[in-house]
Amino acid sequence: MSWNTFGRAFRMTTWGESHGPALGAVVDGCPPGLALDEAAIQPFLDARRPGQNRFTTQRNEPDQVRVLSGTFEGRTTGTPISLMIENTDQRSKDYSDIARAYRPGHADYAYDAKYGLRDHRGGGRSSARETAARVAAGAVARLVIPEVTILAYVAEIGGDAIDPANFHAGEIGRNPFWCPDAAAAQRWAALVDEARLAGSSLGAVVECVATGVPAGWGAPIYAKLDADLAAAMMGINAVKGVEIGDGFGAARLSGEQNADAMRAGADGKPVFAANHAGGIAGGISTGQPVTCRVAFKPTSSILTPVPSITRDGEETEVRTRGRHDPCVGIRGTPVVEAMMALVLADHKLLHRGQVG
Repeated sequence: MSWNTFGRAFRMTTWGESHGPALGAVVDGCPPGLALDEAAIQPFLDARRPGQNRFTTQRNEPDQVRVLSGTFEGRTTGTPISLMIENTDQRSKDYSDIARAYRPGHADYAYDAKYGLRDHRGGGRSSARETAARVAAGAVARLVIPEVTILAYVAEIGGDAIDPANFHAGEIGRNPFWCPDAAAAQRWAALVDEARLAGSSLGAVVECVATGVPAGWGAPIYAKLDADLAAAMMGINAVKGVEIGDGFGAARLSGEQNADAMRAGADGKPVFAANHAGGIAGGISTGQPVTCRVAFKPTSSILTPVPSITRDGEETEVRTRGRHDPCVGIRGTPVVEAMMALVLADHKLLHRGQVG
């Protein structure tokens, strides 16, 4: 079966395709009484919205969300919240050349092999257009966790990383790359322009930090907080790797280097000397910031011809026309934040359900 639902206590089901009339999400398990209307959701969709500058796809979707159910007089009722976003700027003719040919690096062949039927118009259900629904649902999830602050930013594009010494959170919203390093943002403009004009694309690394997560969320075995975070991030289109805390870097440390040493604080709670674990130990949050790094591959929707085959097994070359992001990690950044919010909201409610 095709699995379209994410979460346990706080659940999101998304629906719709890239070139269909609309897409959206149904959020279930949301507590009643939370203030919610379209205005609470729209800023997050605006952050992800395509067509805002030359560094993203020129598909121009307003991404105006409608709340169809689950609220009364501006507050959640505890019943399913239905969210809808209309598609208004589809251009399906751009995909006519690949109706019978597979785009290497995309899900075209795998999708066809599984279902025996493929919507070639922008990838159909496998398109990253679906992530708009996740961002809308993530905005609802944030209402469940007001004690938590989530911040994601691009840390690397095309192998060019930010300088941690130049990190300024205030810079993130001042440039089109969600970049905290102003000097890196200037370099990236040239990098992405070069790839875009060459008909190619670049990968990116997005980092996400959630502060205010209390100790105790998660579980020791099959509902580990870090396992659910990894699954959530890997479920984002074009993501090929996830690290929690130091991630693979932890394998290069000694035991004493990797240990997050503790001292007693004034309130008797631990004060940590480091956060190599990324705020999660044994699958349960420690009270430190929860951190992860997400690797986005360069999109396979490029104008450069790539050898492939048709559905009939004939060899051919494929170049993807149309409007595409030269670096999907840029608009993927708000999606990373949304998935972090969805996981944390789910785990807060799971924790409350077990221990009160």
